[in-house]
Amino acid sequence: MDLATIIGLCAAIGLVLYGMGLDRLSAFIDMPSVYITLGGSFSAAVMAFPAARIMNAIGVAKNAFFVKSRPPVAVITQIIEFAEQARREGILALESRALEITDEFMKQGIQLAVDGTEPDLIKEILSTEISFMESRHEDGAKIFDFLATMGPAFGMIGTLVGLVLMLGNMSDVASIGPNMAVALITTLYGSMLANIACLPIVEKLKTYSAKEVMLKELMLEGIMSLQSGDNPRIVAQKLSVFLEPSQRALVLKDKR
Repeated sequence: MDLATIIGLCAAIGLVLYGMGLDRLSAFIDMPSVYITLGGSFSAAVMAFPAARIMNAIGVAKNAFFVKSRPPVAVITQIIEFAEQARREGILALESRALEITDEFMKQGIQLAVDGTEPDLIKEILSTEISFMESRHEDGAKIFDFLATMGPAFGMIGTLVGLVLMLGNMSDVASIGPNMAVALITTLYGSMLANIACLPIVEKLKTYSAKEVMLKELMLEGIMSLQSGDNPRIVAQKLSVFLEPSQRALVLKDKR
């Protein structure tokens, strides 16, 4: 669970509501504005994206709040252990260890190395896997990026609708207030949809995607080192470059 995402979302909503004034919230509730802004934005998304991607949007959004990823230090430590065993017993000894690996990417790479696959082919297969994983992550974030664009756009449409209604009936003083409310509140709703929900989710998904790609590239480098029979100390040196300087000592301290 990503507490930062949850805390940030709750804080943003809470502060906006507090700024509105809890005793005046009814003034900011307008159903025609909801229909125009939220209904219009989601309708445009339904038109723009395949149904399967719309259905998967909730699952994609959950990745911004609940994410499971192994720390890079733990992955490097495991690869170094494999390198030590391969140096003592040969790379074929990793065949049984591969069954214990929960990460399918690493398991596939270890199995390819144990089977004697050519290094260039291993790198090509795993690099292709990384590229398509990155593409899937980008597709998952696109729908929220689209909603972040459509929210303010439909808010502006609502503003124009409200202004047209207001200016077209200036003689009816009683209608000016409700029509002006539609004009302003739709813009508010569009901005809230974009800046409180969609854009932060997009950025968090991009951050997690970059971390996942980095982790897979780390695994790829480790698998190539295992396949070439590198000394465990060399493996540690190669993989430590993927870590922040403050974390490198955790990997290198026992390999000096």
